[in-house]
Amino acid sequence: MAMQFTDANFEQEVLKSDKPVFVDFWAPWCGPCLILGPIVEELAQEVTNVKIGKLNVDENAATASAYGIMSIPTMKVFKGGQVVKEFVGVQSKETLKNELASL
Repeated sequence: MAMQFTDANFEQEVLKSDKPVFVDFWAPWCGPCLILGPIVEELAQEVTNVKIGKLNVDENAATASAYGIMSIPTMKVFKGGQVVKEFVGVQSKETLKNELASL
């Protein structure tokens, strides 16, 4: 199951993580986010070299603002506390899995 990232745990779980972290910035009212949700859950079960989770932008506005999230879904991959990849809009599971495999 995908982790739930929040303003409170973002630094510890994402920025200080010893392995890459995939963060899906989403909101429950966002149609494309709901399409992407099951894909993120599948990735969380299938990809073991990357920590995978979601951050609800409505409930965690400080983190979303800090990373300039202007449209959702936006996905960012963090490595060593820095953004190394970014995707905007619904992506196929294959595309995301291939991108994560290269980390």
